Amino acid sequence: MSRPLPPEDPPEDPPEDPPVLAYRLRGRNSRTAGVLAAIWSALAALIVAVDASVWIVAGIALFTLPAVWDLVADRPSGMRIDANGLEWHSGRQRQTLPLVRIKAVRLDRRLDLSFRVSLVLHDNSRIRLPQECLPSMDRLETALQQAGIQVERHPFSLL
Repeated sequence: MSRPLPPEDPPEDPPEDPPVLAYRLRGRNSRTAGVLAAIWSALAALIVAVDASVWIVAGIALFTLPAVWDLVADRPSGMRIDANGLEWHSGRQRQTLPLVRIKAVRLDRRLDLSFRVSLVLHDNSRIRLPQECLPSMDRLETALQQAGIQVERHPFSLL
């Protein structure tokens, strides 16, 4: 007596090519919380140990409010480069651009040593990418070159 054959599985769709780059970041992370805790501890130590003015310390503490907002809001951000295009998101903003529309990517180093990343389209218009959705520049440049996109590095752009 023979066993019945198991039913054949339907053919699967071919797997998608893995992305060249997949980068995600959340506003709520341990690094931000640790830095805030260290700053607030130092400010509290100034009040207790040195008898610093509460108003001056409170004024300094105001500079930490953007980081507090990042922790509370927990806005996701990131970038993905695959065969379909370049997608980036930051908070509620999300945009996708097919790779064939991109002529080059311009990486401008600023005087504060951060980078400004602009997509240069074939019609010579530019789209600036939000800073919070960018991975490290070496990782981004490698992924763009793997995707076949020309990368232009410009050191120290003032504007």
